[in-house]
Parts: sequence; C-alpha cells; structure tokens
Amino acid sequence: MPRWMWPLLVAGGLALAARLLGGAAFLVFVLAALGLIPLAALIGRATEDLAYHVGPRLGGLLNATFGNAAELIIAGLALREGLTALVKASITGAIIGNLLLVLGTSLLVGGWRHGIQQFDAREAGRNATMMAMALVSLLLPAVFASVAPNAVRIEAVSVAVAVVLLLVYAAYLTYILREGEPLPGAAVAPGSATSQVPWARTPALLVLLAATVGTVVLAELLVQTVEAVTATLGWSEFFVGLIIVPLVGNSAEHFGALALAARNKMDTALAIAAGSSTQIALLVAPLLVLLGWGSGHWLTLVFHPLEIIAVAAAAFLFAFVSVDGETTWLEGVQLLALYAMVGAVFFFLPVTS
Repeated sequence: MPRWMWPLLVAGGLALAARLLGGAAFLVFVLAALGLIPLAALIGRATEDLAYHVGPRLGGLLNATFGNAAELIIAGLALREGLTALVKASITGAIIGNLLLVLGTSLLVGGWRHGIQQFDAREAGRNATMMAMALVSLLLPAVFASVAPNAVRIEAVSVAVAVVLLLVYAAYLTYILREGEPLPGAAVAPGSATSQVPWARTPALLVLLAATVGTVVLAELLVQTVEAVTATLGWSEFFVGLIIVPLVGNSAEHFGALALAARNKMDTALAIAAGSSTQIALLVAPLLVLLGWGSGHWLTLVFHPLEIIAVAAAAFLFAFVSVDGETTWLEGVQLLALYAMVGAVFFFLPVTS
C-alpha cells in the first residue's frame, strides 16, 4: 500500500465522529469515502500476504474471493437501503473503470516510458470473451423486459442469468487452476510492485478482519449519506455509482497496476485491470442479484440503456486493444478518452432519469 494512503485512515475515524456529532452529510460522505481507500488497500495487501503463506492455488482463490470485497460490501449495503440505481451503476462503473481508467492510465504511463509493451494475448483474449458474455448478460434481460414487461418474470430471468454467470466463473477458476496460470482478480504477489516484506500469517489475518469490519462501518456511513449528498450537489445516483464508488473501492488496484506498468510489467498490470472487471461481471453482480433475491430487495439485471452502451463500448475497445498482444501509450489515451466521455454523459444525466 502506498505510504500516502496511511494518513487517510484518520479520515475514517473522523467520518464516524462527524456522524455521531451530527455533522453535515456531505462532510461525512467525503470523510467516509477517503477512509475507505486505505481500507480497500489493506484488504488487498492482507489477502496477498495470506496467499503468499498458503500457496499459489489457495492463495489464488483468496485473491479471487476478496479482490473486490470493498465494492461488494458497499453495493450490498446500498442494496439493503433500496438504492438499486446506485448498486447497478457501481457494477457498471467498476467494470468500465478497470477497463478504461485503470488500464488506460497504465498503458499511457508504461508506453510513454518504455514504448511498445507486450503481454499475454491469450489471457487478454479470455478476459475479452468474459466481457462479451457479461455484455450479453446485460442485453438479454433488458430486451426481455422490453418485450415481456412482467416484474416477476424479469426477476426470474435475472436470477437464472446470475446463476449461469456464477457457474461460468467457477468453470473459469477451475480452468485456470488446472492450467496453473494466475487467477483472475488476483492482484500482485507480495513484493512484486513494492519492496515490502510480506506480513506473517496471523498479522495478515487480523488486518484482513479489521479492515473488513472497518469497510462495513464506513460503507454504512457512505450509503446513509449518499441521498443527501446527491440532492445537495444535484448529482444522480448513476454518477455517484459509476464514478465515485469505483474510485473509492479500486484505488489500491489503480496504483498497483500503474506501478507495474511503469516498471514494464504490462502482463501483470493488464491482468489486474481485466481480471478485476471479469470478477465484477461474473461474480460480484450475480452475487448481488442473489443477495437481493434472498433478502427481498430485488435487484434485476435490467440496466439503464446508457450503462449497457458504456459497458459495450469499454468491452469492444478493450478487445481491440488487446488482440495483438502489445500496447502503446496512444491506446492508453484512447481508453482514457472513452472513460472521460462516459463520465461526462453520466455527470449531465438528469437526476430524474
């Protein structure tokens, strides 16, 4: 975890204090968001260090399970409060944020410093295929809802699609394990992006538990204040979910991928960005659908048309960039340009949409 993130832990404590003292919702929201950044990083660091001690296979499963824990916690609490637009936007925002912002920045920095960078086109192709499947899983329920607008049937279709996606993700993990390749969603092995020595097993486990509990507390504060903040600033829940939540939950991955690309390790940097998007689409989103089904807070896979278009554009551009197994800084600019356009569209999207 970068050193500058450590002071942000204080923001989490200040967010809790501000909430207890009746502070302004905007202040609590900002402090909670800042405090979640280092907690997400600590979850990632503790998971990676535990993976170092338990071996590559079990470690890969740990990474694949906890790789997007912060996003899942935030979205789960938002779903409990009935903020379905925020939850859906956080799903699509995490996907396009990793494919466009994280990867785009990495390609720009790495390509500017090292010229043409190469990576494993086979793994990138597998992730591109998974993204295509994720896109289809958004298109089919949306088309079904337009031709058969029955709430009960739409919910049933969403649950069925979610189960299929989870089975595909399980098959993907099985394939990767049998082939002995790095698991999707697995971040960086301890010490590969930094010179940090891995924590011992017990401290790593304690940090993982403490960071997870802290994430739950701050995510609760974030969710409790989001409606007041959006009303005050005139933002839509789409914009908060698409831009703000993924930035908070994925900051550690952003800087990890960026550091690796700067060191000419584009293979690993691309695996972080693409693998995290794959995990969001095939694991986190289906889990949220099933969580809503079990708790009575229904979450369907019928997304806003602009969200579907944004995911489609990100998936197609990622496929074009990764097809030849090499990247340049110009491709990074193109990915970032698309991310800026998507952000602008959702920023100006009317709150009532």
